[in-house]
Amino acid sequence: MGKKDKYFISVETISYKLIYYPHFCSVKASDLHILYEDNHLLVVNKPAGVLVQGDRTRDKPLVEICKEYVKEKYNKPGAVFMGLVHRLDRPVSGAVVLAKTSKALERMNKLFRDNKVQKTYWAIVKKHPPKKRDKLTHWLVKDGTKNVTTAYDKPIDGGLKAELHYAVIGKLNDHFLIEVNPITGRPHQIRVQLSTIGSPIKGDLKYGFAKPNAKGDINLHARKLYFVHPVKKEGFDVTASLPENEFWEQFLTLDKRPNITDKKLDKLY
Repeated sequence: MGKKDKYFISVETISYKLIYYPHFCSVKASDLHILYEDNHLLVVNKPAGVLVQGDRTRDKPLVEICKEYVKEKYNKPGAVFMGLVHRLDRPVSGAVVLAKTSKALERMNKLFRDNKVQKTYWAIVKKHPPKKRDKLTHWLVKDGTKNVTTAYDKPIDGGLKAELHYAVIGKLNDHFLIEVNPITGRPHQIRVQLSTIGSPIKGDLKYGFAKPNAKGDINLHARKLYFVHPVKKEGFDVTASLPENEFWEQFLTLDKRPNITDKKLDKLY
């Protein structure tokens, strides 16, 4: 995303206060960062600020942009099918899987529903968690009116069980890089669970960080996905490069695993 990108002002209710912050409005189909594509799936590296699915803002969502991409690339007349398999919150960046056929959508939905998709996120926090690595279990209740999720330590009526593993990878410039592997996929799960243990994600005003990032994003990135391809039946592994800014990219030096340190490396499959 360059300096010429347009912004708009979004309004979000947090603890009965109005918080104003800028977001990227959208991206053009020609600017999509495609991580992988075949006849069945399309995997995109979503920029922070882009909606995945339409909402009351009426901003163009990722699923519609991907339809335009396919229509333009293949000169397709008429409607284009594009099924949304899973979601990322608007201020979050990273890998999103979409299905190009109804069969692929049905099979991918089942993989996610059966917890057969391994998801890895990177999060940057200011406060070190209580432990270097741990498994977190909470019961989450979402307030749809305020779009805020609350985490409870014990089962509660209406609460959905949420589990994740996390590990602190390292520290740079008074911030910690955390790798998170969610077991479940609840709304705002990683954000609220890290906040509940005293480590809110950088820029995440909604869940307790002190101040916003300049562009309204939060430092949570869907880094990697692994699953068995729903049609080819082969292991599929995709890694989404980090957002192109100096703050994010410095944390690549903490990733000691081979072949993923180059910011230009977008996929392994």
